[in-house]
Amino acid sequence: MEKRATKILDRFRVTKGRGFRLKDYDPSDTAGLDMEKTTAGALLQQGIERLALLQDKLYAQDRWSVLCIFQAMDAAGKDGAIKHVFSGVNPQGCQVHSFKAPGAMELDHDFLWRHSIALPERGRIGIHNRSWYEEALVLRVHPEFLARQKLPPSLIGKKIWDERLEDIAAYERYLARQGTVVLKFFLNVSQEEQKKRFLSRIDEPEKNWKFSANDVTERGYWDDYMKAYQAAISATAAPHAPWFVVPADAKWFTRLVVVVAIIEALEKLDLHYPAVTKEQRAALAVAKKRLG
Repeated sequence: MEKRATKILDRFRVTKGRGFRLKDYDPSDTAGLDMEKTTAGALLQQGIERLALLQDKLYAQDRWSVLCIFQAMDAAGKDGAIKHVFSGVNPQGCQVHSFKAPGAMELDHDFLWRHSIALPERGRIGIHNRSWYEEALVLRVHPEFLARQKLPPSLIGKKIWDERLEDIAAYERYLARQGTVVLKFFLNVSQEEQKKRFLSRIDEPEKNWKFSANDVTERGYWDDYMKAYQAAISATAAPHAPWFVVPADAKWFTRLVVVVAIIEALEKLDLHYPAVTKEQRAALAVAKKRLG
């Protein structure tokens, strides 16, 4: 990792909740970088190629797994970031799960269940487009949804959101101890940029499918969501499960930060291809001889 890249990452990395304030993070920040689309694209491609090599070693070594969590307000660019950053990764070593509103079976289990069964295996990168954090974001903003979860009334108290975040933090600590690297990305888009993207989805026919009237409704709860994100990040940021509050107004910069963060995490794992034993080398020599 280049020192400059690490310095940029540190600008957006949150590893402890104490003193964290979401309002201190500018959605339009590009860390002083000012480049044309072609230059940004070339840098991203370099990152994609490096990520592909590291992912190949991760898969071959079969010891670690990586979980990338993406959270954001609507139109912040989660889908685009996932599409571009992982475009060069071998599909066999990558799993993407997009979590919508839970169904009947999911509601008959604890809130972590549907996420737990979608965790990446060793050697793989798992991508969760929305995650268990929805339980302390959407439900916190819309507590009426909590009734669908059929919890015993005695368990629903004033501290339920703090308790859920406490459970999430404990679960992420458990995952880290089991060899899962947890990386959490909050794509931090501004209200102004979100409005522009919504209008673009309405005005451009090929983007109409992306727009939902509910998106505008949820926009009306903006301040409530920001408070919920503030609480979630503050309660769960840790060195073993860091948050990256990624500026999302400039898509090119968002994607660069995400790919660099994942590369940095993988490079710390001392990944390598499995060593060939003496017996295996002998078997290879025999096979080569038989092939002529």
